[in-house]
Formats: sequence, structure tokens, C-alpha cells
Amino acid sequence: MGVPLRASDRGSFAGALREAGMTSLLAAAVMLPMIGVFTTPLGGALAVDTRLPEIGLAVVLVFLGRLGMIRAREGRPLEAACVGGAVTAAAVFGLFPGDLLTALAMGGGLLLVTGALKASPQGTAAWQSVMIRAQNTPNWGVWVGGGLIVFAVVLPWLPFVDRRLLDLATLVLIYVMLGWGLNIVVGLAGLLDLGYVAFYAVGAYSFALLAQHFDFTFWTALPLAGLLAAFFGIVLGFPVLRLRGDYLAIVTLGFGEMIRVILINWVPVTNGPDGISGIPRPDFFGLSFSRRPPEGTGSFHEFFNLSYASADRVIFLFYIVLALALLTNLFIRRIRRLPVGRAWEALREDEIACRSLGLNPTNIKLSAFALGAIFGGFAGCVFAARQGFISPESFTFIESAIILAVVVLGGMGNQLGVAIAAILLIGLPEWFRELQEYRMLAFGALMVLIMAWRPRGLLAQRAPTVRLHPDGDGS
Repeated sequence: MGVPLRASDRGSFAGALREAGMTSLLAAAVMLPMIGVFTTPLGGALAVDTRLPEIGLAVVLVFLGRLGMIRAREGRPLEAACVGGAVTAAAVFGLFPGDLLTALAMGGGLLLVTGALKASPQGTAAWQSVMIRAQNTPNWGVWVGGGLIVFAVVLPWLPFVDRRLLDLATLVLIYVMLGWGLNIVVGLAGLLDLGYVAFYAVGAYSFALLAQHFDFTFWTALPLAGLLAAFFGIVLGFPVLRLRGDYLAIVTLGFGEMIRVILINWVPVTNGPDGISGIPRPDFFGLSFSRRPPEGTGSFHEFFNLSYASADRVIFLFYIVLALALLTNLFIRRIRRLPVGRAWEALREDEIACRSLGLNPTNIKLSAFALGAIFGGFAGCVFAARQGFISPESFTFIESAIILAVVVLGGMGNQLGVAIAAILLIGLPEWFRELQEYRMLAFGALMVLIMAWRPRGLLAQRAPTVRLHPDGDGS
């Protein structure tokens, strides 16, 4: 958001001040009615209250940020870095009231300093050198991914980790699985799917219904949830075989809404809006993690002669999701090197050329939808086990949008990028859940910043699946 400079003002400090001032006025006009005014209960009635000091400081932040961006763009990175450093220092010394405003000031100031350094000639050369070294370093992604795996394995035993953080890590891993599943459809096959949450819901409700009516355990219901989700993936794939682009997105969006409406209105089966409760937790070879296990089953803490701790169930579920996520990653990495994986990438690049090579786009699309849906079903089954209760409210369109944002922001087709994007987009907003009304604002701001900084995703550079020459130069 900004007001363009006049031709006579370009390059001048006065012109930069004018554009930054107009931008801050526009920000004030937007924020004042939306954030600055709210109602509070007062003696059985509603009273209007304001956040004028916070809005004023937010407008100042917009002014300084815009001024720094303009000076960096005009070849004055030192001035922009000074502005960003001043904002960061003010946040560090507590000159901004409230956690949200302090976090925004610190993040914006650091981002401005980083952008200014990158915009300078020396910073540009250093950044390019780092990127070239990273691309030329063999298996750098393997080292980074391996480090993340090691950290995840030891996470439950670190001294600063509590039950809330571990539960948040479990949720992040569920979205990592969802992102990798959708990455098959969007990133590898190039099919825009806006209804992926439907497979997520099918997996969750499959486990819940099988456990409620047929006494299925988590382990027996997990493969069936994946297979049922794959079946629905094939059902979705047939009507969209001849569609692509925006038309494909509209149809998949409608499919996701159809599943949600069915879950709401098919009351005798799904219990409608009331949802399904009492979903069993995963057990450890028949050993329950509850203090008083059901009749006929043993207790985990009694079998191993341990004192009872409710956190054991959370740790066990975390390791289950971690193992499933690693198996998902391994499966996708392997299948990308097989003919079906190369066919997905050929379809993504050019469907007509793909057909001219003798490949069947029908089978390729169906395989992408089915395999992508399987991992959505697995993630849904784990989600139902984590929550113990599910309802249609958990599977709205916003969930599909978040999963798609994870794939796009991470870099379509890049497994490591999707994992990092899930940590940023799911972990950070959930960590600041106590801010409530500002939570989605922070989520949107994070997406805007990432897209402005890395338009093609965090890790857009993806090594080709097949090289014509071992050295990668094609000779």
C-alpha cells in the first residue's frame, strides 16, 4: 500500500516524506474503524471504546517502514537500515505498548534492516554469493532436513518444552503432512486444488465412525481412513479430467463444500453440527495411556512400572505424527523418481506435450488426486485422535486455503520448503492465539511479508528429479 511519487519528487527526501505520509494517512483511515474502535459491555449495555494510542503508534510504524522502503529502493540503503534499526531498538526498550505492537515493530524493523542490507551493492553481492554456495553445496537440503528431524526427535525431552508446546508441534506436523499431500497435486502435477480439506474430513470422520460403531482402534482405522480418502480423491478426479486452471479450482472448491454440507446435514450418520465425541486415543500395543484403562486392556505406566503422567499420551501422539510425516516424505521423494512421478511433472509443464509423448493424462491426474488424498486421510485420522472430538466446523474452506498457502509459500514442489512454511504459518499464529482478535491479522501480515520477500516461495529452487548428466550441465 503506498502513494506513487511524482516525477519531480523521485529521488528526493521530500518526495519520500510525502509518499510515506500519504501512506500512513491511508493506513490510519483503514485501521481506525476496523481496529481502533470496539464495543465493551457496560452496565447491561454496550459502550464504545477506542485504541487511539495504539493506532497512533501503528501509523508511525507504517510511516517509518514506508520511508525506509523508499530510501532503500532509491539506492540509500544506509538510511533505510538506520530507520529499521531505530524501530527495532524502540521495540527492544519497550516503547510500544502491548505484545502485538512490540512484535510487529521488532519484526518490521529487522525486515527493513535485512532488506536494506540486501539492496546495497555489497549486500546484493554477498546474498548472491550465499545463494550460489548453497546451490553448489551437495545435499545442503538433506543436512537442513536432517537437523530438523534430529531436533524433532529430541524436542519432547528439552527442558523448555511443556505440554502446550508439544501439542502445538503435533498440530504443525499434521499440517506438514497435509502440505506434502497437497504438494503432490499442486506442486508436482500442477493441478490447483481448493477442496483438499474434503480428504482431511473424510479421514477424520472415517476413524470416528469406525471407532463409534465397530470399535476400531486407531491403528486398524488408519489405513482404512487413507483408502477411503483415496476413493474420494478418485471420485473428485473423474469430473475434472478435462478441466484445468481456474475451472479446476472452482470444481474442487465446490467438492470441498459438498463434503462439509453433507457432514452437517447427514445427521443420522455424522451427528450433524454437534459432531462426534469420545474418539479413542492411540494405544501402545494394546496399552492405554489413561489413568484407568478400559476393561480388558493394560495401562502403559503400570506395565513399565512408571508413575502416571498425562503428558505421556501427548508425547506418544507426537512421535506417531512424526513417524507418519517422515514416511510421507520418504514415499513422495521415492515416487518422484519413478515413472509416475516424472509423469506428474510432465503434466505440470505441458499437458499437450505430455499427451503427445504417449502418456495418459487421465491416469496421471487420477493417480495424483488419489495419492494426495491418502495423506490427507492419514492426517485427518491423526487429527481426530488428537482432538477426541470432531465437527464440520473444523473442515471449512479456510483450512484448504491455509494448506494451499503452506504449499505456495514454501515453494511448490519443494518438500523442505513446505515443512518450513508449515512451522511459520501454523506454529506462530497458534503460539500467539491468546491475542485472539489480532491472530488472523498476524497470519495475513506474515503471508504478505513472505510473498513480498520471496515471491516464488521460501525455497523456490528445486533440484530436477532427473538429470541428463551427472554434473547437471546437460552436456
